[in-house]
Amino acid sequence: MRVRPVPPSMSDDFDVIPPAAIAEGRATDAYFDRTVETLEHAGRNPDVVAEVTADQFPTGEWELFAGVRDAAHLLKGRPVDVDAIREGRLFDGGPTLRIEGPYLEFCRLETALLGFLSHATGVATAALQARHAAPASPVLSFGSRHVHPSIGAMVERSALVGGLDGISNVAAGEVIGREAGGTMPHALLICFGRGAQETAWRAFDEAVGPEVPRVALCDTYSDEVDEALRAAATVDDLDSVRLDTTGSRRGDFRHICREVRWSLDAAGHEDVDIFASGGLGPATLRELRDVVDGFGVGSHVSNADPVDFALDIVEVDGEPAAKRGKLTGKKDVYRTADGGHHVGLAGREAPADGESLLEPLVRDGDIVREFDLDAAAERASADAERTGFADAWDEGTV
Repeated sequence: MRVRPVPPSMSDDFDVIPPAAIAEGRATDAYFDRTVETLEHAGRNPDVVAEVTADQFPTGEWELFAGVRDAAHLLKGRPVDVDAIREGRLFDGGPTLRIEGPYLEFCRLETALLGFLSHATGVATAALQARHAAPASPVLSFGSRHVHPSIGAMVERSALVGGLDGISNVAAGEVIGREAGGTMPHALLICFGRGAQETAWRAFDEAVGPEVPRVALCDTYSDEVDEALRAAATVDDLDSVRLDTTGSRRGDFRHICREVRWSLDAAGHEDVDIFASGGLGPATLRELRDVVDGFGVGSHVSNADPVDFALDIVEVDGEPAAKRGKLTGKKDVYRTADGGHHVGLAGREAPADGESLLEPLVRDGDIVREFDLDAAAERASADAERTGFADAWDEGTV
């Protein structure tokens, strides 16, 4: 039988756009190629002001800005000036990033730019929601398995910007300079067989390094109370038991966690914590936070909807210009002492106590800002308190 060659699109390579293609502007919508061809044919390359905006006016729906580092590196080396809100600041309407320069210098980059900002901002916002639904508990990012592996580092970085306490993806940790954590999946217990949970827990305890917390997964074959008590009796200095029961078998999860806590305490294991995971979102974290010591949050963070950013030209050759339905002219955004978010025309009078949120990011192609992940998370925490975001997600009023 004649073997037909595999076409390039069906090769063994992953379906991932390489970074060089993104930087060169080839990860673009085709109509931007047509735009470049047309403007070059006509000899036009106006100086423009373009703004990235989700909502034009404040709506009361706060979102956490992320993806700024990737955006800066995308625009690096091009003769443009860029101002942007800092990573880890909350915003509510108005521009989040502004580009000034010859339009042809960044025309083809719009698709990738919006993708960098939209997806990361959605993930960071969801992480901040989870953070403030259980503000006193460790909350870890467990969701990279739900997304394409090529964006794992974006998910984990954005989760940390939102204030989560740790990540699980090893390669993503290498990219962003953070060590991934984790202990055991159900597969480990299953490999030892039904009834041999003690053997599995003991093998784990003997195999992994002392820096790895002793957390035993306790719902693989038997009742959660039964396995939790068996694990506590098997592993010396057990840190926690993890409950990850699938939703279809879970029943009243809060009652199960309370029963596990009671039973551990009654057996003298008051120092063994309970860690919960498996399809948890802010509402469940609020429900469990007084009976569970820590959480792993997956799809609520990793599968967050991207923020619907758009990039619009608002000024051409120094003159206000915008399409129908968009606010014309170069704008600024401000945070006031009471946590308010204000949008106004650039160069006009700012609110009396307004702090300008748009700050230099790129100047004539040079990145003029550092990107500190811890500082971004601190900004997110401070802004959440200042704007009322923290209280809203703590109390469940959103």
